[in-house]
Amino acid sequence: MNAQAHTTASLGTPVERTSSRALASLLLAAGVSALVVLADQLLESWAERHEMAAWLVLWGIAVAAIVLLRGITRVAARKAMGALDNWSANVAQRRADERLWAMAQTDARLMADLQSALDRNGEGPAKDVVDLGQRRVARILRDRLYYI
Repeated sequence: MNAQAHTTASLGTPVERTSSRALASLLLAAGVSALVVLADQLLESWAERHEMAAWLVLWGIAVAAIVLLRGITRVAARKAMGALDNWSANVAQRRADERLWAMAQTDARLMADLQSALDRNGEGPAKDVVDLGQRRVARILRDRLYYI
């Protein structure tokens, strides 16, 4: 039992760092390689006469690209992972809501619980049974739930 509690506590640590770092590394490698290939294409005619200088220039461009792109790729990776996490959470919430609604349509007790929860989210506590009934009818008509 303690082992399970310990593993669930360790799962609370942010795992997104690893995936955003991996994405940042991939973006950095792609950017650096693209710049090195572009520089190689531009230096191709000059490199035939000055091989050592061209080699040093390519390495200089690679190091400069790493330094310049490192921060940009980290920020882009964090934003991308955050956006993907939010999208995934929204999709999961929507699917859970759809499953709950499908179950509520077949289970009268669950539907009654959902309706009472929706009634509680209204303007405040109902003054009497008539007020509660009027709110329920207004909500049903507003949300077009009268087919149930």
